[in-house]
Amino acid sequence: MGKKFKNKDLAARLGVSGTLVSLVLNNKADEQGIKKDTQEKVLIMAKQMGFFGSPQIGKESYPVEEKPGILGMVVPCLNDPFVIQITPFLQKAFSSIGVGFSIITKDTDDQRYDRLVGAFRKFYSGLILFGEAADDNTIRSLRAVDYPFIILENNNKTLRLNTISTDNSAGASLVINHITKLGYRNIIVVADKKSHLKSSSEVQSITDLISKYQFLNKPVIVELDNSLVSDDMDFSNFENLLRPPYRADVMIVMNSGLVYPLMSLLRRKNIRIPQDIAIISMEEGIGFDLMFSPVTSLKKQLAGMAVKVVNMMWSEVKNSGKGKFKRQVSLPPELVIRSSCGTI
Repeated sequence: MGKKFKNKDLAARLGVSGTLVSLVLNNKADEQGIKKDTQEKVLIMAKQMGFFGSPQIGKESYPVEEKPGILGMVVPCLNDPFVIQITPFLQKAFSSIGVGFSIITKDTDDQRYDRLVGAFRKFYSGLILFGEAADDNTIRSLRAVDYPFIILENNNKTLRLNTISTDNSAGASLVINHITKLGYRNIIVVADKKSHLKSSSEVQSITDLISKYQFLNKPVIVELDNSLVSDDMDFSNFENLLRPPYRADVMIVMNSGLVYPLMSLLRRKNIRIPQDIAIISMEEGIGFDLMFSPVTSLKKQLAGMAVKVVNMMWSEVKNSGKGKFKRQVSLPPELVIRSSCGTI
């Protein structure tokens, strides 16, 4: 066991109070309104000094342990926009504490993956399971051997696990409030049929929020089969909705991968954005700010999320996957307003 540091040592390095340090290290900073950049400075310095994610019970000291060599993140596919966007932040956060980081893709149709789960312990000190990669079978396999892991962007409702996710309810509120300010009444909710099940709770949140406004009509939900090939997208799904009697004002697109082919389809039909129909995406996509009509979207707290991942992951490694306290961290997104929603 190496030298032990206390909260006051870390506070002295940063020129802040010991109370502030304690709140950040115990994931209570958001409740007290501590700024995100201050939280990041505390966490990064804590890692450099050998702190882990949670204090010893009944003590304020944090033992210096051997750093894990490499941590892995299992993802369903590499072309997911969220994976592409958060990877640089995770690499930066892990490298700042001298820890390696790599990504593993999971093919749900490949039976070899189930055998690989048991071999991960030989190569990685811990795993981050992203989205659909956090399936019940993988979680059971890792828990059976007390393997350190956390779940990213997948709220498991049956088990109490270490999770970090975006607050989709808060995001839905931001979008609906913005729509009401713009005076829109008729809303189309567009979802990818293949991934509709995982986004069904978010669609329900939007529907519930809309029902609270008397001047908003009940939304129409449209599921698309071929989200990535614009030439195959069937315009008949929208044709009747874009003219009287319904005459939609705005489309809420659940998946960022749908936005480009959808906008291309509307442009081929000479439907202008936002003059004829406004568009808001529930996910930020690559290049949304560069499109012909820059897309209004919800942007996740990628930097803050990466820091939380590092903090929680290191805590799990320290406790060899046997930590008594399981944390569920939920970060609200930011609404980035661009011209596709009709706002000048």
